[in-house]
Parts: sequence; C-alpha cells; structure tokens
Amino acid sequence: MADTIFPNLFTPIRVGKRTLPNRLVMGSMHTGLEEMEGGEERLAAFYGERAAGGCPLIVTGGFSVNAAGRLNAHAASFDTDAIARAHKPIPAAVHANGGAILLQLLHAGRYSYHADSVAPSPIRSPINKQTPRELTDAEIEATIEDFARCSVLARDAGYDGVEIMGSEGYLINEFTAPCTNHRTDRWGGSFDNRCRLPISVIEAVRKAAGPDFIIMYRLSVLDIVEGGSPLEEVLELARRVEAAGADIVNSGIGWHEARVPTIAQAVPRGAFAWATARVKPALTSIPIVAVNRINTPEIAEEIVATGQADMVSMARPLLADSRFAEKAAAGRPQAINTCIACNQACLDHYFLGETCSCLVNPRACHETLRTWTKTDAPKSIAVVGAGPAGLSCAEVLADRGHQVTLFEAQSHIGGQFSLASAVPGKQEFLETLRYFTHRIDELGIDLRLNTRATPDALKDFDAVVLASGVVPRVPDIDGVDHPIVMTYADLLSGARKAGGRVAVIGAGGIGIDVSVFLTEGDSDAYHEVEAFCSFWGVDRPAETPPPVRQVTLVQRRSGKMGIGPGRTTGWVHRLALLKSKVEMIPDAIYEKIDDAGLTVLLNGDRRVIPCDSIVLCAGQESLTDLSEPLLAAGQEVHVIGGAKLATEVDAKRAIAEGVALAARL
Repeated sequence: MADTIFPNLFTPIRVGKRTLPNRLVMGSMHTGLEEMEGGEERLAAFYGERAAGGCPLIVTGGFSVNAAGRLNAHAASFDTDAIARAHKPIPAAVHANGGAILLQLLHAGRYSYHADSVAPSPIRSPINKQTPRELTDAEIEATIEDFARCSVLARDAGYDGVEIMGSEGYLINEFTAPCTNHRTDRWGGSFDNRCRLPISVIEAVRKAAGPDFIIMYRLSVLDIVEGGSPLEEVLELARRVEAAGADIVNSGIGWHEARVPTIAQAVPRGAFAWATARVKPALTSIPIVAVNRINTPEIAEEIVATGQADMVSMARPLLADSRFAEKAAAGRPQAINTCIACNQACLDHYFLGETCSCLVNPRACHETLRTWTKTDAPKSIAVVGAGPAGLSCAEVLADRGHQVTLFEAQSHIGGQFSLASAVPGKQEFLETLRYFTHRIDELGIDLRLNTRATPDALKDFDAVVLASGVVPRVPDIDGVDHPIVMTYADLLSGARKAGGRVAVIGAGGIGIDVSVFLTEGDSDAYHEVEAFCSFWGVDRPAETPPPVRQVTLVQRRSGKMGIGPGRTTGWVHRLALLKSKVEMIPDAIYEKIDDAGLTVLLNGDRRVIPCDSIVLCAGQESLTDLSEPLLAAGQEVHVIGGAKLATEVDAKRAIAEGVALAARL
C-alpha cells in the first residue's frame, strides 16, 4: 500500500520464487492442536483466519521428522502419508485466503522427554532429567533422509515449504554448538564437521522437494548458553546455509535452558533485533527475519526501516489479533489487540498439556468453537465494572448489536488490569486498555466513568452483567490497621508511598509483582535494550543495579517462593527477585504489626521484621453487593470475573468469561 503509515513493513519482498506483499511472518508456535485427534480442522481455521487478516507467510508449530525426534511420547510428527493427507485442509485454507504456509520440521534432540532421547553427544540438558544416547553415524545419515522425506510429504500435503529448526537448542543446534557436540568423528570437532548436519539437511531437502519449494532455515543467531557458537561461526554458518539452497533465514534467540528471558514481559520490545542485524551482512541474496517481542507495527517498521532485518516474525501477536497486518496496512494501529507477552494462555497452556489460546483473545485456537453472530433481538444491557471481564463482555455484546451501557466507579477503565500496569514489565497492559478504549468508541458503548451503579439506576435494563471485580482482602492480623500498612491497590495506584524497608504479606502473583515494583522501580531494563542486556548479562557480564528498597516477602505456605502464577515465566520473576536481594520467608505465622514492624513465628521461633511499610497482598474479596437487590427485584443478572470468583486475580479467566457470556446472551 503506497499510502500506508508503515511503508517499509508493507513493501513486497521476494522469498524463493514467490513475491510476498509485506514483510510479516507468523512465526512457529505449538498450540496443542497438532496432537489433537481431528485438530487439523481447527488448525485450518486458525491459520486461515491469520492469512485472511493479511499475514502472507505462516509457519506451523513443530512436527518431528521421526520417533526419536519427538518432543515427548505423544508429540506430533509428520512422517507418514496418512498424516500428510490429514493435513491437506490446513494449507488449503491458507491458500484460499491468499497466504503461504511452511511446515516446521524439527528434531528435539536432548530436549526430548521420552525414553529414546538422542543427541550428538551423551550430555544431559539442565532442563531434562534424562541423559540422551549418542547418535551413531548411520542414525545421523538416516535423520538427514528423514528431513528430506518429510519435506516431500509436506509438499504433497500442499505446504509451500518447510522451516528447518536449527536453533533454540534442538538437535541441529546441538550439533553446531561446541558445548553439546563432543564428537571426534566427521560430525564433531572442527566447525566444518559441526556444521555438516545442517548443511546436509538443507541440501537433502532441496534435492528431494524441488526448486520451487521454500526452505526457511531457523538459525540460532544468539545461543545465550556457555559454550554456544561464537559469532564468527554463526556468520559462517549463515553463509553456508545460503549456499546450500535456503531461501530465507529466520532468527533463533536463546536455548530453552538459557537463564535469560527472551519472550517474557521482562524483555523490551525488539530486544534482539541487534543480534539479527549482526548476521544480515553475511547473506548476499536471501532475506533474514528478526524475532522476539515484536508486538506492534511501529517496532516492526523500525526494524525493517533501519535495515536490522528484511522481515519480522510475530507469533503471539497474531494470536492476540488475527487481523494485525490488515489493521496496520490500513493505518489503524490503535485498532490492534496487542500481545502483552504474558504467556498465560499460550505457552503456559501448552506446557500444561492444554490447548493454547490468548489472554486478550480467547478465540485464538478456538475459532470453530468460540463464535457469535449478530443478535435478532437486541437488548438493553448494563455491564457494571470496566475491568477485563466487563470490557470483554461489553465489547462482544455491542459487536452483536445489543445496546450496552458500561458503568465504572473509577475515573478510568481497567480495574485490576490498570493497577498491574504500574508493575515493571507490565506496562504492556496499557495497550489492552488502549484497545478497549478504541472499541468502546467504535462500537458506540455508553461508558459512564465516575459512576457507581445502583439498583435504581439499573432497574430499566433488560439484563445486568455484574463484573464489579474485587477489593484487596485485609487479613486478620493484630495491628493490621497500623499506619505503616497499606494494600497493594493503595501502592500501585499511587495513593500511598512505600518506605525504604518493606514487608510484603503474600507471595502469590500479586505479591511477586509488588516486590518487583518495590525493588526495581522504573528500571530501564524493561524498556531499553542496552539496560536489559546489561541486567541479564546478554553478550556481556551482568550488571545488577542496587535495589531501590529492602524487601522481605512473606507467605503462610511452605515451599519454594517467587514462582508466581506463570509456568513459563515464574523463573524470570524469581531470578529478578534474587538479583534484587529480596528475602523470601515461607511457612510464616503472622503474629502482629506494631511500631517495630512485622512479627512472625517461624517454626515456633519469633522474629521481628523491621520495616517502614507493610503491603498486603493476601488475596481479594468479590464485590457482589448489587446481586441480591437486583435478583430480589426480578432482574436478569449474570456475574463474571472477580465478582464471581475472587481467588488469585485472573484476567485470563475474566476475559474468557466475559466473551463467553456475551456470545450466548
């Protein structure tokens, strides 16, 4: 589009023998649908919708090339004619909507969680209890043939090409890196030997699948593990990948075992584009793709415009909004439902064995199940509370044609989401509130801020949705009304300031967030790439600034602390708290609060924690005072979100409940 406000992002580009209309790639991510019986229909709808939304090149989740290469005993493979036939609807749906799609082929190597885990050398990964078996020469040759055979199956299924997974610490990457390849035969030792496997795979795939088949190679441009490939080897491998016949190089950042966050909220936007930029000059005629934490068209445009990469890959942002490309091309970035990098419904779901989705877009990966149509009988519906549950419900209700009035007692929308946006790394939450603000205006929702709903104000509506949320719970501790005590809402809203020594009561997700807020303040590491790299020691020694405050985190439960609610992000929070010297005290009995601070009992011993401030993060209580009088008056009432269940604040559940209710009302 000549008149787009993102001209570099929406410039055509040649990939293999195909010209793509823009520089966006939907990167690979596992959804759980790959292993589901009949999941091909849902994958077709999922990818087809992204192609219809303007993304020209899509990469599937990873499929193993043989049994040994599976991620686990039940993980998806792509190694039979029957599987290829079952996949035909997927590329067909993408092609019908104008896109191209590549099948990612991988071998998990020592990241395999099954009995026949194999690797170049018998070296156990720190994230796997099992030591892999060393591949024989014949098995390596057979694996190369497996990649070639699977690429032919992918072509037969209708895929436009494959992505060969050569990064993130999987098998091919294990061969190229000195730390995991201790072989002394022709597959190990010198760089020439260590890069023999990826080059052989590319050459075999090209020979088997033909000249028109797109080959994307996922190159680890930054291993972030001790003994990983040095830069000069990465550059030379890029040159050889191009010479071997790859049409495009995708960047890989960090191994799964790396103790540096690469896609979490702690990572600034576009934080690793510089690593791709270092490799780009090594390629003479094929494009290279930048990856990780590129979630807005503005940052994507900047990366392409400054020459750091030819294209940009987005996976989670296209979970959040299937029409990302279309909206950006039309100059409507404010209409994009932005990925907030929470991982709660995508990666966390996958590692729990659940189907992936998206916190801000519960339809993702459920396109055939979570649907709604325009209503034939519009109603006048009041939604009480403009937190995540109320906002999502109001949006879908209005989209369906109902007349929606949204009551909010505060001067702004967002509820608990708005409070959380004050936490370092969670500023992305403001993007969600920007999106909902746009939708409120676009859909003509009657938003009434600074208005506390009453039974009288609600009596004339056809239905009322109570999404009134929660208030912080005040635990029964002697002295809890002491002046040094405040709730997390007091602190995060700015109504109260904390002193230099702080005790945080409660180590759930909110307690962790509050501890990060107290120790790191407005740390540059969350939004400036240089500061992030220095804090986490990316390509340099780590430099940890002194904490803003002395914080003690206390909880009643026993066991490890600092994990938080996120399965794939909890370790990031814990490392950050350890870096900030937060003392973590589990299994505590709260005895009293007084001028001396917080007194607790630990295994029967009394301890006084001196502090200037105490922050309560001990749970929440539902606000449901309107429910009884409305029901007594005979009104139709629905309760969702925190008002329905006040356990650990859960925006994922709140938004999903709001959407589900609105879809059926």
